[in-house]
Amino acid sequence: MINKARILLILSSLIIVLSGCSMTPERKPIPVDLVKQAAIPGIPDARFWADEWPTFSVHKFENLTDKELREHFSAIYNTEHNYLAISGGGANGAFGAGLLAGWTEHGDRPQFTMVTGVSTGALSAPFAFLGSDYDDELKKVYTQTKTSDIAVERNLLSGMLGDSMADTTPLKKLIRKYITDDVIAAIGREYKKGRRLFVGTVNLDAGRAVIWNIGAIANSNYPEKADLIREVLRASAAIPVAFPPVLFNVKADGKTYDEMHVDGGTGSQVFVYPAAVNWKQITKKLKVKGEPKVYIIRNSFLDPDYNGVIPSVMPIASRSIDSLIRTQGVGDLYQIYALCERDGNDFNLAYIPADFTEKPKEGFDPVYMTDLYNYAYKMAVNGFPWKKGPPGFIRQ
Repeated sequence: MINKARILLILSSLIIVLSGCSMTPERKPIPVDLVKQAAIPGIPDARFWADEWPTFSVHKFENLTDKELREHFSAIYNTEHNYLAISGGGANGAFGAGLLAGWTEHGDRPQFTMVTGVSTGALSAPFAFLGSDYDDELKKVYTQTKTSDIAVERNLLSGMLGDSMADTTPLKKLIRKYITDDVIAAIGREYKKGRRLFVGTVNLDAGRAVIWNIGAIANSNYPEKADLIREVLRASAAIPVAFPPVLFNVKADGKTYDEMHVDGGTGSQVFVYPAAVNWKQITKKLKVKGEPKVYIIRNSFLDPDYNGVIPSVMPIASRSIDSLIRTQGVGDLYQIYALCERDGNDFNLAYIPADFTEKPKEGFDPVYMTDLYNYAYKMAVNGFPWKKGPPGFIRQ
């Protein structure tokens, strides 16, 4: 029997939505002429646009002397460089977690000069950045987490009148549990040595991707830096519509405004550094030894897969979004490859092979994630077979 009450609820909801009513809180977005001035108070280098080379960074590498560079970047000056980029992928982040642990066991995992993360990659990036001592935390996150530990579905009316279809209060608690004050302090100490941890979000107001300098925030005197870092990580995983966006208070022209940020994957599935950055100048000034190595962990399947689609709205929409994410991710890899070719970096790619055929029973299925973690771990223990180019690329 058709549930008439539910039909009435849906119709009522649509009427209210179309009439312009909303349960969302009021905002104070930045006036367009002040967007470039907006900053986190007291942390001028807390974040920067992902499509340009920030002025404060340009100044450092154009004006600092060798002595000053050695002091500011003691851990990465006159040494080899290894960069790690971790993509989005939800529960498939278990692949990257298992790979890192297996890499540790294999014995040749480097200390990364720089780590970047997007979405689920943002949640694992702090542990990858701090090193193998945090492999156990990564394993717990990606083998013991359930969907209910990430989000709670809202009822239809609340979802349609609010900012998302789910409440991520559980995710907020999970991040606080693992990203402790001690973890943040450790990140700050590594920042002082020159190592960098970056997380991507998208400023939805501006329609531009943003890169957050987590180490700079951790090393600052900003009184709410711990909460800010945790909210950046939550924002990077804030899938639009499904999860609520995160608002950040910023100052511009002496006044306080807010910015709306969502999942970094809406800008790029994975990144290393902006194409606008003169990376050769950076490596030259830092007297980097040898060829910098770029390692990309794409927590996803990249091989095309056939799946007969039911001719209904939701299956068509779901399959279309999956296809868009896959092809966008492949495009991001080609951009990174092009940057490696331009800047003299060694390209190394890992992604979930097609022969892993397990299927999750829910969004975050501990059984599925444990199987995927163990699969990647075993591959890495034996020496992970890194791909030397993006999918489908053949060097002539």
